[in-house]
Amino acid sequence: MPKSKRSKAVVLTQTAKKTREHKSEFVDEVREAIDNHDTLYLFSYENMRSNKFKSVRLHFREPDMEGKGSRIFLGKNKLLQLAMGKTVEEEYADNLSNVAKLTSGSVGLLFTSRPTTEVEEFFDTLREDDFARAGFESPRDVIVTNEMVSNHPVSMMELFRKLGLPVEVNNGKVVLIGGKTEHRLCKQGEVLTAEQCKALLQFGIKLSEFRIQLVCRWSASNGDFQMLEE
Repeated sequence: MPKSKRSKAVVLTQTAKKTREHKSEFVDEVREAIDNHDTLYLFSYENMRSNKFKSVRLHFREPDMEGKGSRIFLGKNKLLQLAMGKTVEEEYADNLSNVAKLTSGSVGLLFTSRPTTEVEEFFDTLREDDFARAGFESPRDVIVTNEMVSNHPVSMMELFRKLGLPVEVNNGKVVLIGGKTEHRLCKQGEVLTAEQCKALLQFGIKLSEFRIQLVCRWSASNGDFQMLEE
């Protein structure tokens, strides 16, 4: 077992009483998860959608062979760092400060007692195409053809125009203006606007990918710390 450092107190200052109590409770929850699970994973994520991440939570909510569920903490990075300890002197258990130092940006913690191979295979295969949101950088050019436009009802013309598509009604169909056969909706490397994203949604074009990358793994049995992300 790694050297226990659980006697260390957490000092939270310059906050209202209720806020201080809430933060202390959160830190206690994280430390309880450390005590009750075999492995801690730090993961990073891209293009987070609550409905997609819900499936991850549900997957790890199911009890393992010993009847133990897993815990996921998302957000509140500073409190997560505080719970683990940001320095060797402050760390809650051996080598947890290594995890704390990496806890920044779009990351979360997974506490589990499931076999490491099972957990890591799950995340290796977790890939799902998704619709892009405003601010996303397009990975490729997207061309909308006249046929794609004409598959929509005439009632969509005004919406298409608001979204920046040069369209008109011809012979009872929505078509590109001036007999054009195609229109470039966005180009590779372009930062997408809200209008472009709505147009992509109308045509069912998914440019982003929901995925979760395991960054590192920490073992409660011996304090072993390993980087997983290259």
